[in-house]
Amino acid sequence: MPARLTVRDLLDQRGKHQFAMLRVETLDEAEAAERAGIELLSVPPAMIMDRQFRDAAPNAFAFPGDNFYEIGDTADFLKWAFPLFKHGADGFYCSGSLQTIRAMADHALPVCGHVGLIPSKRTWTGGFKAVGKTLETAQYVWQQCKALEEAGAFAAEIEVVPHAITQAIAERTSLFLISMGAGAAGHAQYLFTDDVLGQNRGRIPRHAKVYANFAAEHDRLQDMRVAAMAAFATDVHSGFYPAPQHLVDSEPDIVADFRDWLDQQD
Repeated sequence: MPARLTVRDLLDQRGKHQFAMLRVETLDEAEAAERAGIELLSVPPAMIMDRQFRDAAPNAFAFPGDNFYEIGDTADFLKWAFPLFKHGADGFYCSGSLQTIRAMADHALPVCGHVGLIPSKRTWTGGFKAVGKTLETAQYVWQQCKALEEAGAFAAEIEVVPHAITQAIAERTSLFLISMGAGAAGHAQYLFTDDVLGQNRGRIPRHAKVYANFAAEHDRLQDMRVAAMAAFATDVHSGFYPAPQHLVDSEPDIVADFRDWLDQQD
């Protein structure tokens, strides 16, 4: 069984090994990812606090994370992160301020920032679209990376940035770059399990690749649920359920004695 990766391992293997990363939402998904050889997991914070998580994914490098507005200011982030670190979080996704990232790094909490398209801050870059297609916006992504470096982050999710821009940045940054739709120059490739499994019924991002069709399977199972429940309702309404094989019997003399006793209670 391989040992769990450390921050040092990730930094040392930049450019030598391409890591796979998934966002998982359930313990079943976490276990499947571990068995499938996915090294890095983004997880809901509550999952880290669940003792079953490390049984399911003992070797995954786990990043709990949430949007900054769900957590709060710098002090809130620290209060949020310390218990998670105690319970086995390996790194922390943080879309909060540079001040927050600096404070977390000052406390030796491994922080992963976010550059390029940041969904929770998309209004500043024009919505759900690529960032870095112009010289000005490419410079902006680079400046974001430099600011994260200076604040003490060890990694950055780089999202929907042109792959050639990511390549140029990867050659010059000390960050471990986690690419979500930003090309192979990232040191890890990151997708959501919902997209990989084909259970996302909404818009599928251009960078996502679908490997299964869970949506169709969910539909098939839902149809089976409806059919089984309808058959049960029909049996109940028509008197076919419960049948003798579903009942618990009692000796006739016990029933008779019980009835006599009940009559005496009136």
